Amino acid sequence: MYQTVGVIELKSIAKGIEATDASLKSAGVRLIVAHAICPGKFEIMLTGSIADVTAAIDHVKGRFADTIIDTSLMGRIDPTVIAALFSTQAVAKKGALGVIETYSAASIIKAADIAVKTAKVEIYDLRVSRGMGGKGIVLLTGEVGDVSAAVAAGANYARDLGMLNSQVVIAAPHEELWDNL
Repeated sequence: MYQTVGVIELKSIAKGIEATDASLKSAGVRLIVAHAICPGKFEIMLTGSIADVTAAIDHVKGRFADTIIDTSLMGRIDPTVIAALFSTQAVAKKGALGVIETYSAASIIKAADIAVKTAKVEIYDLRVSRGMGGKGIVLLTGEVGDVSAAVAAGANYARDLGMLNSQVVIAAPHEELWDNL
């Protein structure tokens, strides 16, 4: 079943904590993550039905308008992307490795979604914001042709937004690289 992901970025950590509580109490959403991100901002990621995530974002926008930097609502996100956000999938260290790096959490989530819908790839890892200056990164595995197509599609989406930082495809990663990702 496809899910919706909502991202809310605030300029206050204290208000971000309060907004997280308000969002969870306002609708039947599930919290993916709520944390401080660099430099001194706060990020909330929610999932659930489109109606519930929309209601939660609208509630936060109404109560915390003066501290909101940006919001994003993404519908019909592939279930593997949701699992990767919760770090609940186990993917083998095999095949080619593709990497897409963007300047925002919302853009990497959508780029990852486009990538997995484009070709037969698996998400090895999906990291958003924390410890990366607000950037996002997705690592994809599969056959080199599939990984190349998936990375190209996801990177093109991010490039069109002006959010692409970098993209890489490594046909046969060294075993020590796999061990240190």
